[in-house]
Amino acid sequence: MKYQELINTSIKNLRKSNNLTQEEFAEKIDISIQGLSNIERNRYQPTADTIDKICKAFKITPAELLLGQNDNEIINNITLLLTNCPKNKLKKICEVIKILIKF
Repeated sequence: MKYQELINTSIKNLRKSNNLTQEEFAEKIDISIQGLSNIERNRYQPTADTIDKICKAFKITPAELLLGQNDNEIINNITLLLTNCPKNKLKKICEVIKILIKF
């Protein structure tokens, strides 16, 4: 999935998970209903300003918007995945994480 589709799908999922109509969501983040509709249908990519408005309105980070999870949920999911992982694989995963953090 492309970045644009991922962020647009996340915006739509955020709206639906908060039981908001497009009209209510658009009003909450101060954009037009047509603009929101175009974002949700992957016709347009939201501007940085729109992403900022969404994050402020729902008290989430851009990462949470993109991933659909907050930091604690992400950490818990990683912990669950690593719980039964063999020690040799954990060492490799640790090395990969160290490399990724440098970016």
